[in-house]
Amino acid sequence: MFNFFSRKAKEPIEFCFNTDIHCHIVPGVDDGSPDAKTSGDLVERMQKWGIKRIFASPHVTQYTFENSPETIEPAMAELKAELDARGNGIEVGHSAEYRIDDLFSSILGKGNLMTLPGNYLLIENPFAQEPWNLDELVFDLQVKGFRPILAHPERYLYWANKKKRYVDLHHAGLMFQINILSLAKAYGKEECKIAEYLIKEGMASFAGTDVHRASHADIIDKYLTGSEARAHMADLGNQLLNDTAF
Repeated sequence: MFNFFSRKAKEPIEFCFNTDIHCHIVPGVDDGSPDAKTSGDLVERMQKWGIKRIFASPHVTQYTFENSPETIEPAMAELKAELDARGNGIEVGHSAEYRIDDLFSSILGKGNLMTLPGNYLLIENPFAQEPWNLDELVFDLQVKGFRPILAHPERYLYWANKKKRYVDLHHAGLMFQINILSLAKAYGKEECKIAEYLIKEGMASFAGTDVHRASHADIIDKYLTGSEARAHMADLGNQLLNDTAF
């Protein structure tokens, strides 16, 4: 049982989980860290939050970040070399964050997806509207043996007034991963409210930082000194699968 209320106000707490499954620290492959030094700096800051294991999740998005093992693996080697040079032995691996688009459909058809251990698969919706075939896709992924996790569902504001959509998708087997940055109100108050709703209803199976850059880490540093972080971590502590699923 995590006791997040025993610390003095303004003293930073740590996360209630030790494994981050969603961050953009692979150097030079997407809109996250541009180079290995920056990645190393971000990793060291994440460790201060209690992170002991990282599965980075580079974007795979049609036209913008059409990443593959061929682009990600060399960049991962650079990251690991940087960490080795610092004497940092943290466990670092990767999966990917797949936007539901035509590129994803193509990769899925070829059976060449980069998953988390246990065939957990991180996917994300477009931000403008829900994919037309989302229900069918969730079913098909499960039939193929994948365990789909929807990244940051609280950020899809077209569901803000359609809470039943979350319930239906969750019942259909789609797991939800909320962002710490959402809880820190980095995107806005509405995203935080939806994330809190998902926690309250027991639908937040995973959490991730979604850290891309130093400014994101600054936001999380400040968040972890506040009473809201203590409340969130206490509520999340018994429902997250970050440290047990993989």
